[in-house]
Amino acid sequence: MPDQRTYSSGLIRDIELLEVLARPDAAAGLGVSRIAELAGRDKGQVSRALATLAEAGLVARDEDTKAYRPGWRLFALATHATETQLAHLSAPFLRKVVAGLNETTHLCVLRGNRVLTLHSELATHAFRGVGWEGTSVDPYTTSAGRTLMSEWDDETISRWWELFPPDRLTLPTATAIPVGAQADPQPLTLNALLDRIAGIRKYGYGQVDEEFEPGLVGVSAPVYGFRGDIVAAINVSAPKQRLGRHLRAAGEFTRSVADQLSATLGAPRR
Repeated sequence: MPDQRTYSSGLIRDIELLEVLARPDAAAGLGVSRIAELAGRDKGQVSRALATLAEAGLVARDEDTKAYRPGWRLFALATHATETQLAHLSAPFLRKVVAGLNETTHLCVLRGNRVLTLHSELATHAFRGVGWEGTSVDPYTTSAGRTLMSEWDDETISRWWELFPPDRLTLPTATAIPVGAQADPQPLTLNALLDRIAGIRKYGYGQVDEEFEPGLVGVSAPVYGFRGDIVAAINVSAPKQRLGRHLRAAGEFTRSVADQLSATLGAPRR
């Protein structure tokens, strides 16, 4: 019977190579000789190990410089693991928002040019008492999307607008999201978007009033990671007749809970 420890040892040694490539001074990539030197291993063994890791997509090799960098699959695994952990850690904080506002609450992230809901906590209301996990929507007309973009400078947002203009975005369909959220968003100019995002930077939360869907309002507040960057947004959406007169209070409360989640994630005090 094969020695199980041999496989475990090999895996650990491969992980050591990935850790070498994750060093700050390895951002431009490292050659086999340098990787072997930093790992304290034989160059031939390292070369063979890197070739195997490259086949799996865990490292990538530049054909011109022959330097190795972390591969696409490693980033994909890291993103998935981070989002899974984030959704798990956020659950009690989302429930706190639900308890305070009695509205369904969501944790959202920016995935590509869309806002993706990672986790939902449901309120007792029958209307809007549905989860949106896995649903992706337009970032421009949602408070969560604007909040997630609020750490970008205006030049970056303008470039993003040119790259992904609203008229090219794929709108939600009946098969993609809950019934009733199929209306086209209200026309939005870049200057108006920049003004709204400036308000988010000032007050610490964003809000929308029937911009995503007629009769629907919402607020969102940013969640910060340990590096001080925005990693998610806590979102509350509800019928205007129920929440419309309390958007400011809802935004401030959601911001306070988002700050608590940020502290749990090790975010620097702001």
